[in-house]
Amino acid sequence: MVIALMGVAGSGKSSVGELLARRLGWRFHDADDFHPTRNREKMRRGIPLDDNDRRPWLEAIRASIVHSSSAGEDAIYACSALKQTYRQLLAPDAAEVKFVYLKGSQELIAERLAKRHGHFFDPALLQTQFDNLEEPHGVLVMDISSPPETIADSIIVALGLKQSSVSRQRSA
Repeated sequence: MVIALMGVAGSGKSSVGELLARRLGWRFHDADDFHPTRNREKMRRGIPLDDNDRRPWLEAIRASIVHSSSAGEDAIYACSALKQTYRQLLAPDAAEVKFVYLKGSQELIAERLAKRHGHFFDPALLQTQFDNLEEPHGVLVMDISSPPETIADSIIVALGLKQSSVSRQRSA
């Protein structure tokens, strides 16, 4: 199974994804790592990406998802996946890829972005993320006002997953 955590920048995709990966014993892939340098530079300068910028990035993530699936590897991906067309591209097998939408208010996310340091995403671009967001239907939706640990636990329960024995031993 592949879990794709989606939502606007600052919604907690990486934090929740890393927690899920540890708790489940799965691999975690952050879509930020798939961005070419020019995309990072554009966002650092406050220039929003367009579909032409995103296409090769999304195709690289899709290739990684296909690789994980065909290798029988359970994995978690953190990717904004703001538009339905992006989600369709990322999920070659809808039964294998489960999207989880990390949903929050623009005010809460702006507050989080203001506290985040060392990331290439310019917080001034947040409005463009919300402008591009096509809220998904038929996916698991998580309210991001809860702590990341609570969100990760809720995802595990909602998807009927089991924590790895290593994770349970560490938390005991």
